[in-house]
Amino acid sequence: MWTADEIARLCYEHYGLRLPKQGKPEPNREWTLLAAMVKIQPAADQACNSPDKPAQVTKEVVSMGTGTKCIGQSKMRKSGDILNDSHAEIIARRSFQRYLLHQLHLAAALKEDSIFVPGTRRGLWKLRPDLLFVFFSSHTPCGDASIIPMLEFEDQPCCPVSRNWANNPSVKASGNLEAPEDKRKCEDPDSSVTKKMRLEPGTPDGVAHHQSFGNQESSPDPPSVSRCNLTTEELATVTGMAPSGAKVVDVYRTGAKCVPGEAGDSGKPGAAYHQVGLLRVKPGRGDRTSSMSCSDKLARWNVLGCQGALLMHFLEEPIYLSAVVIGKCPYSQEAMQRALTGRCHNISALPKGFAVQEVKIQQSGLLFEQSRCAVQVKRADGPGRLVPCGAAISWSAVPEQPLDVTANGFPQGTTKKGIQSLQARSRISKVELFRSFQKLLSSISEDKWPDSLSPTCMLCMI
Repeated sequence: MWTADEIARLCYEHYGLRLPKQGKPEPNREWTLLAAMVKIQPAADQACNSPDKPAQVTKEVVSMGTGTKCIGQSKMRKSGDILNDSHAEIIARRSFQRYLLHQLHLAAALKEDSIFVPGTRRGLWKLRPDLLFVFFSSHTPCGDASIIPMLEFEDQPCCPVSRNWANNPSVKASGNLEAPEDKRKCEDPDSSVTKKMRLEPGTPDGVAHHQSFGNQESSPDPPSVSRCNLTTEELATVTGMAPSGAKVVDVYRTGAKCVPGEAGDSGKPGAAYHQVGLLRVKPGRGDRTSSMSCSDKLARWNVLGCQGALLMHFLEEPIYLSAVVIGKCPYSQEAMQRALTGRCHNISALPKGFAVQEVKIQQSGLLFEQSRCAVQVKRADGPGRLVPCGAAISWSAVPEQPLDVTANGFPQGTTKKGIQSLQARSRISKVELFRSFQKLLSSISEDKWPDSLSPTCMLCMI
């Protein structure tokens, strides 16, 4: 029906055509990450297709987000008028919630072009059975999915980054250079990202064989890595499976920190540095954050759905992802499956309609043009330091004000004096999404409210 490259290409084209220049990275100085939700449905002329031909589908981007930042604990507000987490994946999902709210408005108004149809119970709706949603991210999610093993005598997923890596022809040819590290400090050649591998004497600084796990090529002399002899049990914790002859010599580091109460990382050198499968919070510079890693949030959506608690008041069943597509970057299929589905299999006692989903996970071979490694290749030894873009862009397929550009959790350009005003709220902040939900409630007559919610309870929300 569709391929990973088709999804990636559609999202990259949408980014270039529909998103404004405001909020995008400054050329040759900044980079960003991209995520999107894509709606897949049968083509309108599907009935005319021959049984011998493959099914034709239409693909449409319904939400998109960019961003790399996350605010610290001290900047969080109980009023819900600030975006705590502005990583691209989270911006795209919140933008998707805006889209769902609009589609519920259409359904309540009995518009035929809504994605929802009446459910079996009064006041509840469900997704049209011929629709599905694919989540795209230009980079591996931070957290558990980014703990990628490096195997001895196999192609390494990525080389460590240094200032002169872009001058090497083999590096330029690959383009597969991003480490699924802390999304904001990968560019620092003096950080732990660049120190985790030790090349053989005589090897040019920062140059190693680099291929993603999903697109390996043979190499007669792969570089050696600083080694750590592991027991069978330790190997199992890194790879999620018993060793099959190949030695895990190291893992990519993630900047995401284990949540309080977890066992924590061992910090040992080599492959035993991280414990896999743990819940983690996003890293912060100085002020620690309270936002869970993107790996953890995707895993949660794979169990509870992407719609959120408010919209479940009007939905008969959760809205799950059918697939997750990752752009060209260092990648491990095993790590993605472990982070998104494998560690959730023991979850039980879920409410009716909820279940752990076996989401399809694929990688595209197409690189996002404003990713860190793509920009690094273009700028080569340009002056200044390559830094993550400080702004985040939200786009939703809604008729009114589909775009939202924010920085530090507020609309870009907001001053300290203006923080308390209504104009200083992002359209995907919690308080604004709640306001949209209130408008939905007020547009539905009381006799059409769900049986599970009393009029008094509903009126309290209005």
